[in-house]
Amino acid sequence: MSRTGKKPVSIPAGVTATLDGGMVSVKGPKGALSIPMVDEVSYVLEDNLLTIRPANDGKRARAFWGMQRTLVQNLVTGVTTGFTKVLEITGVGYRANSQGKSLKLQLGYSHDIDMPIPEGLEVKTPDQTTIEISGADAQVVGQFAAEIRRWRKPEPYKGKGIKYRGEYIFRKEGKKK
Repeated sequence: MSRTGKKPVSIPAGVTATLDGGMVSVKGPKGALSIPMVDEVSYVLEDNLLTIRPANDGKRARAFWGMQRTLVQNLVTGVTTGFTKVLEITGVGYRANSQGKSLKLQLGYSHDIDMPIPEGLEVKTPDQTTIEISGADAQVVGQFAAEIRRWRKPEPYKGKGIKYRGEYIFRKEGKKK
């Protein structure tokens, strides 16, 4: 039994959820999101609660049960409050600047890196070493943050690179004489 799957997803005021055409659609103040329904799981919408149950007793149905519930919960959270990832840049000369629909990174390469910002995301750079990515879709926010981080992962000796806020970088000791 999935502990996550047992809990129904509550639909707050101002948010509407619909089940139609094999899609779960959620509309709220921050936009509209939808995911396809899985055949192994049944969905029941009543009294502002969306209950998700396995359709049969198979292993695949039990595996999808908790995951689908979490995906639906992410839709509801995304259209109400949204998701945010904060990246921190460490290193001499490393900096970021958001200009319109692109993010300009200077990470010690011989060239600047210009990354186009995906549709539906908002990227802010409060200072040169902080990048705040926010949006309604958790997957898009996380994917864009991972693509930025991939340019310079934090190295273990001095900790230079791009890391998530709150991420612990395992540090190694350097050479000894």
